[in-house]
This record gives sequence, structure tokens and C-alpha cells, in this order.
Amino acid sequence: MPTNTYESPLSSRYASDEMLYLFSADKKFSTWRRLWVALARAEMELGLPVTQEQVDELEAHITDIDYETAAQWEKKLRHDVMAHVHTYGELCPKAMPIIHLGATSCYVGDNTDVILMREGLELVRNKLVQVIARLAKFADQYKDLPTLGFTHFQAAQLVTVGKRATLWMNELLMDLEEVEYRISTLKLLGSKGTTGTQASFLELFEGDHEKVKMLEEKIAREMGFDAVVPVSGQTYSRKMDFNAVSTLSGIAQSASKFATDMRLLCHLKEVEEPFEKNQIGSSAMPYKRNPMRCERICSLARYVMVDLGNPAITTATQWFERTLDDSANKRLSVPEAFLAVDAILNIYLNVASGLVVHPMVIQRHVMEELPFMASENIMMDAVKRGGNRQELHERIRVLSQEAGRNVKDLGLSNNLIQLIAADPAFGMTEEELTAHLEPSRYIGRCPQQVEEFLAEQVAPVLERYQSVLGQKETELKV
Repeated sequence: MPTNTYESPLSSRYASDEMLYLFSADKKFSTWRRLWVALARAEMELGLPVTQEQVDELEAHITDIDYETAAQWEKKLRHDVMAHVHTYGELCPKAMPIIHLGATSCYVGDNTDVILMREGLELVRNKLVQVIARLAKFADQYKDLPTLGFTHFQAAQLVTVGKRATLWMNELLMDLEEVEYRISTLKLLGSKGTTGTQASFLELFEGDHEKVKMLEEKIAREMGFDAVVPVSGQTYSRKMDFNAVSTLSGIAQSASKFATDMRLLCHLKEVEEPFEKNQIGSSAMPYKRNPMRCERICSLARYVMVDLGNPAITTATQWFERTLDDSANKRLSVPEAFLAVDAILNIYLNVASGLVVHPMVIQRHVMEELPFMASENIMMDAVKRGGNRQELHERIRVLSQEAGRNVKDLGLSNNLIQLIAADPAFGMTEEELTAHLEPSRYIGRCPQQVEEFLAEQVAPVLERYQSVLGQKETELKV
């Protein structure tokens, strides 16, 4: 429903409900509370005056967040973390004295950001796998269908429709490897204190360094992490944000390449994105079938790639142990990158699931160019019949230019075969020459490359993520 206030299109039009929830207030502040519970429990287990009753009280109120009360406290205190400490404390009067004990704001803020980035990357990973699975079916189905290969968007040697799809998939596999690496190496900030020295916790534990270290280990374990960052200022290094958004930018790059190829193929009428029965391609031109989904992928991808500059600059401009000029930027740049890539992958999956191939158009384009591509084979055949390779090469060069003029200047069909048949230097009939125009002779190892790629590179990934492939796909909002 339209409202009288601005709403990000990523929320209203593009991103999925699961990704939107991940960066919602409920997810953020309930994670803050989970971190406060983990801190209290660890402090209790290590001998500080925190009781099980207090920990239980905190656990009982993780999700019932009173946002009106929090807003009132923030208006009064001008501090979001302390506003939520007091809001939580009103629900947990027994635990109020020990909430946030020894911690600084980044304990909840930064640790939550790392948790959300990891969960966001897991969602992205699962959607990447689903896209790869759909493209794998497409590649296998069309592994033998010859099509024009293009270099510089000029006709080159033949490939197959399925082989071209492996190029898209290979980049996605590279992205998946990067996502998996980021997930496996993300570390919590832990409990580092105001300047990263852990001085407050050392005071609480009366100089016991081992207990200070164990505190972090316990918190990390409860939050599902193997480790915390080894050293920090007040915050984790903002390079962690850059690395995560860089990974997302890589996915955007791969998706944009696919979508651009599809837009060009749509122009050629060889392969098209899904087009629904009642879909309107143009408000003025009823016949239009615009590749609007792939255009949307390119548009969103452009946003993500440019967005990478934000965490890069933020990382470069942090002063000493911390400055706060990162905060407002992080609130925008990191979540929006995740939402945009989520939307990109939703659209990519939709397009990959319904690609429409037009074999007859593809064949026509192949046959228009194949006489040129067959010229070397024809020359070799003529040499075997006694011809001079150098003389024949020159004759084909001249005849190819004549055939090219016929196509480009006169609008005629490619008649190179007829021109060669009429040239006594070759000594070959039109029927003998036409035998060279079998497209499957010019696709090299494309079918075998597809089979090997699917078996050796894709199949192990799909096997590893079998449970993901059974998940319901996200429906597009528009």
C-alpha cells in the first residue's frame, strides 16, 4: 500500500522477506539481547556476582521488545544502546544491575553486525546454489546445440548453447567459493572494551587474564562462532565490512554479465527470459518483449558494485581506536548491499528457471556465417585434391569479401559456397562443398566440456548442498 513517507524500493519491490527480516529491528535488537544473555551467563560461570535467576530472567525476555519505551529512553539519553539497556531492564528488574556489565556499545553493535553478515551470506550462498542448479539443467539440455560464438560481438567460431551457460556457472562457482570462505573466516569482535584493551573485564576479574580470555571464548561459542578477532580497537576492523560487500559485489558482477549476455541474445531472438501471458513489454508498442528482468539485474548490480566504495572509504578513514563517522554509513551500505544482491539472485533464479530457446533462429544465424567458418576446411580439402594452399587462401579471401558485400551491401544471402563451386581452382562441386556445412563439425569439445564441467565441478557442489535444493524458491514481488 502507498504511504506518505519514503520507502526503499529494496524493501517494497525487490528483496525477499527472509533477507528483510535479517536486517530488521526485531532481528537486530533481539540479537543484542542474546549477546547480553551470553555475556551474563559467561560472567556467572566465571565467578562474577551474576545469578542463574538473573540469566533466566534475561532469557525470558529476548523477543518482547517495547519500541515505544526504547524510543522514549533514546530521546532522553541520546544513546541507542543505553536506551535498550533501560528498556530491557524494565522487563528484567532483577537482572537490571548486571546488564551490559563491563561492556561498551560495540559489544552489542559490532558483534550483532558480524552475526547478521554471516547469516546474510548464508542466505546468499543458498540462493547461489539454487541458481547454479538451474543453469546446470539448462547446460545439460543444450550441450549439443551449436550456436554462434562471439568475440567483440562479432561472429566467431561455433560454441554450443550449453557450453555458454557453463561460463556463467563457472563465475558463480567462483563466487560461491568466496562466500564460503567469508562465512568460514568471519570472527566475532568478542568482549574487547572501550579501546580494545579489555581493561574493564580485567578489573572485574581482579587481574585474572585467563578468565578475561575465557569470557570471550564462552560468548563466541554461545553465539555459534569458533573465534573472536585477535586484536581490535573499540570496533572490529571495517575491512570486515569491505570484505563482505566485496564478496557481494563479485556476485553482482557475475549476474550482470549473465544478464547482459541475455539481453543481447534477446535482441538476436535466440534465447529469451520468461515472458508471462499478460505481461506488457511497452506501453506504446504492443509487440515488444523487453528483457526487463535482466535489465533489472544489471541495474541493481550497478548499485552494488558502486556501493563497494563505501566500506572501502570507511575502512581507510577510521582514526586510531575508533571514530563514529562509520556508523551512519554502515547502516546504509552493508544492509542495502545484502538486500540488493538478494534481489538480484531472486531474479536470476527466476530467469534461469524459464529460459526460452529458439533453435530455428539459432540455426539460421549459424548457417548465415558457417560458410566463412568452413573456409579453412574447404581449403584443406582442395589442397588434398592437388591445389596450392597459398593460391587457394588468396582465392577464398577474395571470394569471402565478395560474399560479404553481397550480404552487407545488397541484402542478399551468403553465397560463398556458390562462388567457390564456380571457381575452377578448387575443383569441387556445390554438393561436395555443402558437406562441410555441418555445424556439429565446428563445436570442438563443447558437449564433452559441458559433461565434464557438470560432473567434476557442479555435481559435488549440488551434492554438498542437497538440502538447499529442496527449499522453496522466493517469488518475485514485481
